[in-house]
Amino acid sequence: MPEGTLDPPRLGRRGEGWFLLQLALMVLIGLSALSGVYWPDAVAGALVVVALVLILAALVLLVLAGFSLLLARSTTVFPRPREGARLAEGGVYRRVRHPVYGGVLLLAVGWSVADSPLGLIPTAVLALVFDLKARVEESWLEERLPGYAAYRERTPRRFVPGLY
Repeated sequence: MPEGTLDPPRLGRRGEGWFLLQLALMVLIGLSALSGVYWPDAVAGALVVVALVLILAALVLLVLAGFSLLLARSTTVFPRPREGARLAEGGVYRRVRHPVYGGVLLLAVGWSVADSPLGLIPTAVLALVFDLKARVEESWLEERLPGYAAYRERTPRRFVPGLY
């Protein structure tokens, strides 16, 4: 990790705690639809269109990331890379270091915009969790994969191409 940056806790040998935390937040986002709090009718129709665009972008990002991870044999739900994992730097990984996290965040925002504003609260917390989880993951990737530091330098975006 670069000097002066936040070094979050690892939350388990493979980062299991990070996965459980993100799973709990994703469930809360889904359950927000049952809250009874909805967008006003005056904006609901327009927000559904925005949400569909976000959800479509999320699905494209997730599919592209999934293919790249399968090719690199690097698929895992935990932040610690698997033994024998290779650096995924092709496809969408040329533009962003954690496109799966970005895709899930776009999906969460899209769901909340389509259905319930309360879903934006756990979505914001999920964004923070993903940022911290990505920092942990990147420290493990640097330990395990010698080319990761150079990859991070040439791929400055973390989650969504052109945004963050």
